[in-house]
Amino acid sequence: MQRRTFNTRLAAAALAMSMATPAAWAAWPDGKPISIVVPYAPGGTADALARLIAQHLGPKLGTSVVVVNKAGASGVIGAQFVAQAPADGFTMLYDATPFSINPHLQKLPFDADKDLIPVTQVGVTPMLMTVPKTSPYASASDLIKAGKAAPGKLTFSSGGQGTVQYMAPELMNQAVGVNMLHIPYKSGGLAITGTIAGEVDMGFFNLPAISSHVKAGTLKALAITSAQRQPLFPDVPTVAEVIGKPYESFEWNGIFLPRGTPTDIVNRLNAALRDVLATPEIKARFDSLGSRIVASSPEEFRKYLTAESGRWAVTVKAAGIKKE
Repeated sequence: MQRRTFNTRLAAAALAMSMATPAAWAAWPDGKPISIVVPYAPGGTADALARLIAQHLGPKLGTSVVVVNKAGASGVIGAQFVAQAPADGFTMLYDATPFSINPHLQKLPFDADKDLIPVTQVGVTPMLMTVPKTSPYASASDLIKAGKAAPGKLTFSSGGQGTVQYMAPELMNQAVGVNMLHIPYKSGGLAITGTIAGEVDMGFFNLPAISSHVKAGTLKALAITSAQRQPLFPDVPTVAEVIGKPYESFEWNGIFLPRGTPTDIVNRLNAALRDVLATPEIKARFDSLGSRIVASSPEEFRKYLTAESGRWAVTVKAAGIKKE
């Protein structure tokens, strides 16, 4: 009965919107509050950047913009919530790389390609290959060499199967022909803690989450996943330099709206977000985190998502991971 009632309300809302004239959307948001749903726990990179953007987006749109965390299932719970929300421009999704990975690992309760509209790719953040400070490996080449010599012996951590912390090292391992054992933790934070404690041999983590640990000396950075070296860590080589092959892996962030949201609202939100991302304060904050602002058009973001999905589909298949 509860499910039927929800579907009835959703259908009624959709009908009301379909009857609305273009003029009815001209005043959007008309002072009504907007929610940004972050499908991950508070305190992570996506959450921090979403809150930073919300602070500046509200004044730009003349309303309040609040961040709501709906964590669980590597982002699936929050994404489903937005996919089923009314398509009126008042509920948006701030998601990350698991959005492109999850469809290849599990049967989703929504269609990621059809039920959510890409608005803009916010930015990308590279990752560091890290090892405990007590690790015997002084370089990424040493670690890879050891991995080839003892297949299945070396271990790497992640915050779960759908995370880029899992897929980024898997992508590297496949490129160099190394078999390492994946050790999943309940969260990315716990994966970092486990790596610091030496429970695993290495882990890939994004810069905002891991930089302080590297600078404090509790972890050693052996390589970075961007195509070029990063100004925050100029002495750390890229993975591509180490393996002698093209390699890039990022945690991207982007914003989506429910399917059926009027194109005028999508375009106005895109323009407002790009204005926000162009402000010096936002750029300085992203730079300090080691993140790069993208601020794409909806179509550019859609093309990026298609490429990302295809890449992770190949990686998942090569790893022999069965879809749940």
